[in-house]
Amino acid sequence: MKIVFIVLGILTVYVSYWLLAQALFPRLVEGTSSQYSHPFKLTWLGLGIVLPPFALGAVLSKLPQPGVKLLGLTLMIVPGLLGLIGSAGLVLRIGRGLPAANDSIQPWKRVLRGGIVLALTFLLPVVGWIIIPLWVLVTGVGALTLAVRERRRNAPTQPAEGTGDLMPLGLPG
Repeated sequence: MKIVFIVLGILTVYVSYWLLAQALFPRLVEGTSSQYSHPFKLTWLGLGIVLPPFALGAVLSKLPQPGVKLLGLTLMIVPGLLGLIGSAGLVLRIGRGLPAANDSIQPWKRVLRGGIVLALTFLLPVVGWIIIPLWVLVTGVGALTLAVRERRRNAPTQPAEGTGDLMPLGLPG
């Protein structure tokens, strides 16, 4: 039973991060969702972005100095967190494929449904434990990168009057 609850806890954390990303950055998650029409491109871009800091972090975390070790661990963890935010777009895309009557009233439920379905794919031994979660995080970094780049490219140089929206991500300025 201990193993079952640990696995359920891990899957719940994934879904929670996806819902958090949807709640905090809905327009960004929408942008990452549209990027998933090119999964191979996202995979290669994500690998190119994730591998260098992860490799450097792995080397630094082996050094004896505590500050350097902390920096190394940070370099290994931050890409994973960014991947979770970016992969919320994949979850939204999956959730759209499972429509419900109240989606217009509660759009976050698309992310919940898609997150549950994607998290359940992580239960498959070996492929679901290693390959699918890593692919989801790597493509999430790629999708986040492309979505942010696209938003910055399409962002107006002057904010619309009275909106206060000064930043390309839609965060208050």
